[in-house]
Amino acid sequence: MEFGWTQEQQARYDETLAAVREAFPGDQPPSTQYYSRADFKRLGDLGLLGPSVPTRYGGGGLGALDTARLVEALGRGCAETGLVFGASAHTFACAMPVVDFGTEEVRKRVLPGLCSGELIAGNAITEAESGSDVSRLAVTARRVDGGWVLNGEKSFVSNGPVSDVFITYGTTDPKAGPFGVTGFVVERSAEGVFPSEPFDKMGLLQCPAGSVRFADTFVPDENVLGEPGQGGWIFQHSMGWERACLFAGYVGLADRVIESCIAHVRGRRQFGKRLSEFQAVSHRIADMKLRLESARLLLYRACWEMDQGAPATLSIALSKLAVSEGVLASALDAVRIFGGRGYQRDHGIEAALRDAVPSVIFSGTSDIQRELIARELGL
Repeated sequence: MEFGWTQEQQARYDETLAAVREAFPGDQPPSTQYYSRADFKRLGDLGLLGPSVPTRYGGGGLGALDTARLVEALGRGCAETGLVFGASAHTFACAMPVVDFGTEEVRKRVLPGLCSGELIAGNAITEAESGSDVSRLAVTARRVDGGWVLNGEKSFVSNGPVSDVFITYGTTDPKAGPFGVTGFVVERSAEGVFPSEPFDKMGLLQCPAGSVRFADTFVPDENVLGEPGQGGWIFQHSMGWERACLFAGYVGLADRVIESCIAHVRGRRQFGKRLSEFQAVSHRIADMKLRLESARLLLYRACWEMDQGAPATLSIALSKLAVSEGVLASALDAVRIFGGRGYQRDHGIEAALRDAVPSVIFSGTSDIQRELIARELGL
């Protein structure tokens, strides 16, 4: 069992962290504006939009563990967590299904742009009546000559208002249940694709999100992911990538929050003592560190199992649950440690809390992760 990084891996992390901090300096509170195309292109230039995509398509050719390590550096170095999230959803929920299940024609046409940041992708799965249960989608795909016609609306698509490419799923056989869902690559330029304007939300403010409506949208056969009826399995496969590698960004966020708390309690004094000398404060930070390192190890193990080709469902669910619940608890602790300053936007601490809240909802809620864990244990 090896708990260290090679010199190459550590150098890659250090270089990425330094490059991210230079590209997205954290000397100001996180922006409340949506990311720009230039921001996305900058991430592409840093190799952070397709680290797990094969090099022949413009990616980094890394495995899950090395990819997660880079996303961790991004989350630690960039305070605009909405950008970190949007980029990661673009990579893991969109690019990776194309890598693993797209036709070669679509791979060559789409992946280089996704890796460079020239194209932005949105994962269109959530519907008004289908969140955790994705086996009964109201969006339908009807077979026609040469392809499929999509109709219906996806209610919550991160990156949706600015996406050039949508990875979406529709019901192709209502009688087949989970085996009646098919995945598609839909380009924004196709007729009958109507993304909404961004809607307001609590956190991840830099990432625009909205609905997208398909109205008699024709999708050619070469844009089908895998085979008809495999969409449910393909979506869950992509969620394995997202629940492991995307959440490495939240590990980085937790690192950054702890660093801020340590600097704050060392410098601020109350009742003639540094805050760090109060046991209630130092123990709170110790608990934050415990949550972080426990979640980090679970995430690394999940990614390692993915790289080994081993069944990783249990490890991924444990990892996602530990990271999301841990970062939420620690972000709330950080607000308490900073007190009134933590409640003010100028210090960026409240932004970490708002950005942490959705982590227990998207990519499968915490309760869904507990269900997966229980199922894997034979309960």
